[in-house]
Amino acid sequence: MTGTGICTGRVAAVTGAGRGLGRAHALALAAEGAQVVVNDLGVAPDGGGSSAGPAQQVADEIRTRGGQAVAHTGDITTTDGAASLVATALDAFGRLDILVNNAGFLRDRMLVNLDEDDWDAVIRVHLKGHFLPLRHAAAHWRAEAKAGRRPDARIINTSSGAGLLGSVGQGNYSAAKAGIIGLTLVAAAELARYGVQINALAPAARTRMTEQTFAATMAAPAEGEFDAMAPENVSPLVVWLSSADSAGVTGRVFEAEAGRITVMEGWRPGPTADRKSRWTPAEAGEAARELLAAAGTPQPVYGAR
Repeated sequence: MTGTGICTGRVAAVTGAGRGLGRAHALALAAEGAQVVVNDLGVAPDGGGSSAGPAQQVADEIRTRGGQAVAHTGDITTTDGAASLVATALDAFGRLDILVNNAGFLRDRMLVNLDEDDWDAVIRVHLKGHFLPLRHAAAHWRAEAKAGRRPDARIINTSSGAGLLGSVGQGNYSAAKAGIIGLTLVAAAELARYGVQINALAPAARTRMTEQTFAATMAAPAEGEFDAMAPENVSPLVVWLSSADSAGVTGRVFEAEAGRITVMEGWRPGPTADRKSRWTPAEAGEAARELLAAAGTPQPVYGAR
């Protein structure tokens, strides 16, 4: 495999790496010298079924290109599956340096039609599917730090523009992706003492989850034109965040698509009124109207443009 070797000697576990963004990340990390655990449960776009094929195919592809990889088909939304992901990296390569949380699927419904099972399934895979691998990897790195072997570890979480702005018809997905940002900020603060950096990415790319939901935006370009929505456009930032070169970068959220990288600045205090005593409802309303008039216009919700 060719590359600069920016991740040589590092071991990465990538969830949801059998297709789309996860596959692109796994291949890019391997091209830069990382040894890769390719996790994928091989489910359908709505989370149904399972197959060992996608994870094994990507691992085989990495090895065919001269890299090192093993497949992992455990369910990372379970304690045993997440623990075995870390164990697989340690058994196969003797260490773990990078965790890329990427697994997910969609069950889109307008809120009045969104049933409890569809809510629970999407929250479980996206949010719990980030928490459990993060928790088990963090426990390993904390033990290493306490044993005097301070890690230089990285976690890259996958959020979405839907988590930043909301997305019509995706209440479950938007809530999960917003939760991932909150989890990222907490983990970055808690794990810094153990040598772990955690950042989140809000990518836009053509995947099984987006090519139908946003069909016009995700359409492939004409031959010879830059494919702005190719998943591979996002992976260079993931690789850099995974490398030692990203030292000091933690607790940040990036948008990445096409040839653009944006640092997202999140919620910050805007116009404020403080009367130093309790408001009446009418006074609070008048103050709120004045503050809103002085505030910036919020960005539109996805799907409502």
